[in-house]
Amino acid sequence: MEYERMLDRLYMMLPEKTSSMERFELPMLDISVQGKKTLIRNFSQALKAVARGEKQFYKYVTKETATAATIEEGKLVLNGKFFAENINRLWANYLNEYVLCHECKKPDTQIIERNGVKVLKCTACGAMSAIRKL
Repeated sequence: MEYERMLDRLYMMLPEKTSSMERFELPMLDISVQGKKTLIRNFSQALKAVARGEKQFYKYVTKETATAATIEEGKLVLNGKFFAENINRLWANYLNEYVLCHECKKPDTQIIERNGVKVLKCTACGAMSAIRKL
């Protein structure tokens, strides 16, 4: 009986967005190839939608594609031709590793440092997961 009362109290203390079952839709990247360059037109907008800075995804995509890139007026310009499917797969992998909670799959996360290790901390469920360094 005591356990059920404590459990009810815990559920009442959860943030409202945690208890709701709203679905997070991954923003799709707007990708085009122009000559020998690949442009992600909505680079800045997509990262704002997932509450991450440009520098982190920039480092991730340049490392994964092994190419140089520049950020120009909210767009990411990659040196080389890349298929949209490949870039979107990298985007999905990035979101799964560095944005979505590894436990509850919600996007309400922050990257923090704990004892010298980068950790993905979920503000919805409280889970913490180590992430690989960029």
